[in-house]
Amino acid sequence: MSIREELAKDIVTTLKEIEDPKPVLVTREPFDVEKLAITQFPAILVQTGDEEKETVTMGLPSAGIRTGTINYQLRCFVRGNELDTKRNDLIESIEEILDTDRYRGYTDFTVLDSQITQIEVIERLQPLAEFNMTFVVNYKHVRGAN
Repeated sequence: MSIREELAKDIVTTLKEIEDPKPVLVTREPFDVEKLAITQFPAILVQTGDEEKETVTMGLPSAGIRTGTINYQLRCFVRGNELDTKRNDLIESIEEILDTDRYRGYTDFTVLDSQITQIEVIERLQPLAEFNMTFVVNYKHVRGAN
């Protein structure tokens, strides 16, 4: 399994551990937010985004160390009253839980760092509120391994 896939699965698993406000739906499968039941909020869609790669060391054709920077997009939805408060609470909870392990469980220095780099509020009509977060993971690997 590729590191991209392992990291995406880790992000979903980690977000499901949020206690307050507890996301009801955390998935990588796109959904129509307008068709979700009220009981399925807060909802988070995790998608793997763009990636930049760079060669750090040269070696044999099959060797060498590369770094990668992957952007994961978190599309987050809340519903109900006091939408600004609900949105802010969920943003804070997501940031806190993802910051608990910035190496995403890798103890071999594969993941160099991970962090939320952008939060974008999307204008929607009540009773829905939406925001997008960009979660960036910097990692290294041996060329050809991922």
